[in-house]
Amino acid sequence: MQKGIFVSVPVLVLSVSFAAAVFFLLSSSLSSSSCSCPPSLSSSNVVGGSVSDVRLEERISTTREDIEWVRDLIRSNGLHMQKNELRKGINPRTRDQQLADLKQYKGISHYEGEEANNHTALPCPGELLVEQHHSNYGEPWAGGRDVFEFLAESSNLKPNSRVLEIGCGTLRVGLHFIRYLNPSHFHCLEKDELSLMAALRYELPSQGLLHKRPLILRGEDMEFSKFGSGVSYDLIYASAVFLHMPDKLVWAGLERLVEKLKPYEGRIFVSHNVKFCSRLGGDECGKKLASLGLEYLGKQTHDSLLFNHYEIWFGFRRLRP
Repeated sequence: MQKGIFVSVPVLVLSVSFAAAVFFLLSSSLSSSSCSCPPSLSSSNVVGGSVSDVRLEERISTTREDIEWVRDLIRSNGLHMQKNELRKGINPRTRDQQLADLKQYKGISHYEGEEANNHTALPCPGELLVEQHHSNYGEPWAGGRDVFEFLAESSNLKPNSRVLEIGCGTLRVGLHFIRYLNPSHFHCLEKDELSLMAALRYELPSQGLLHKRPLILRGEDMEFSKFGSGVSYDLIYASAVFLHMPDKLVWAGLERLVEKLKPYEGRIFVSHNVKFCSRLGGDECGKKLASLGLEYLGKQTHDSLLFNHYEIWFGFRRLRP
């Protein structure tokens, strides 16, 4: 919902007697019939949460503070700015053609000389502008929304919940969590530099989500201390990430994550398979999980809204405080 848009309405000047009559009629009507006005934000209208969970206003425009924040995050992750060449105008092209145009031309209208550096707050590489990274997943980018809806509903998330994604990539799923959650409530650990570049330099700015301040950090050793010692997550998930890790590292990561997951109500979800556990053989998987204070909740699947696809997820919860 867009806020902050005001419409000027002409004011009708009524005589005192006519105004009084209208007021009397309206008062009588309201007192004798049910109101069809939009519901107020009373406690009876808030389902599954408090009034603080209800969004009263969403910010639309990016501020200078937003730009400085993401610049600092880019620098802190060891990323480097690239020269930007931008073409404007309506001209249907493939991504490869768009990229070639971006490299060859500056566009129909552009600034020259030193002025060229003063009008683009966050210059973005051409490869990101043509969204080549949307094809990095082997399936449509739109599938990210499917994953978000499944995980959010399975975990009973609210806007004030806290979420950690292990390997958020270019934010195919993460964008939806960032948009839904309160500012700073989405965390991610990602090792790939190109994915981080796409997330921080294109996806967050272009989606108008810089003000949500997600904490996205570079790392590949399942070390979560950078996110702080006091944080407690309602949901921790990893989509296909554990498939590419040594079992020993997966178990080390789970051991570190247990203390960061809310007991009983918090959820860990892992996609595709749990071979890191089944490879232990027999009952050893359950024993290993129990030793960490985790309980296996079973396997679930969800369908895609837009294409013929389903995904498998394995759920866990924390048993001990």
